[in-house]
Amino acid sequence: MAQNVLRIDASARRDGSISRRLVDRILDRFAPASVTRRDLADPLPLIDETWIGANFTPADQRTDEQRAALALSDELIAEIEAVDTLVIGLPIYNFGVPATFKAWIDLVARAGVTFRYTEAGPEGLLKDKRAIVAVASGGTEVGSDIDFATGYVRHMLAFIGITDVTFVSADRLMIDAEATLKDAEAQVDSLAA
Repeated sequence: MAQNVLRIDASARRDGSISRRLVDRILDRFAPASVTRRDLADPLPLIDETWIGANFTPADQRTDEQRAALALSDELIAEIEAVDTLVIGLPIYNFGVPATFKAWIDLVARAGVTFRYTEAGPEGLLKDKRAIVAVASGGTEVGSDIDFATGYVRHMLAFIGITDVTFVSADRLMIDAEATLKDAEAQVDSLAA
């Protein structure tokens, strides 16, 4: 049975992006699949006071303006709800995630919708999903003390309920791009579809 996959590209580069190239290779392993695409090179708006006010207003009391303020957030959450697997292309910019990816996180992490608070702590509500994150970096080694991207991504995905997370790493490309890419492609080839 074909899987439903959400492809999220966070690279600002549409051409020559290593994270996009790795995502293409990952999706080849899922073929045939139904793929929804979300390209963050088309930037998302940042949350603002209007959005926050709408988000903290009970759904049955929201004005038309507040519903409109949350419409994109609702759409992004629906994209996640509709799939089995998220495949995320994530470059590391300045040791962290691109601002556009952080904007995506801010729009999908919503109390009472994608997570809730319990006496035992927060509980993610988007369960039974898998995420594969293709990471590319010029000099930041994934998992090192200066990698502020992968731990954040793992934490935020778990926060909304996605705990089955695999990273494919093409890190330190500026040091040995050929060996790094070969290793990353081998990581993709070993993934279970």
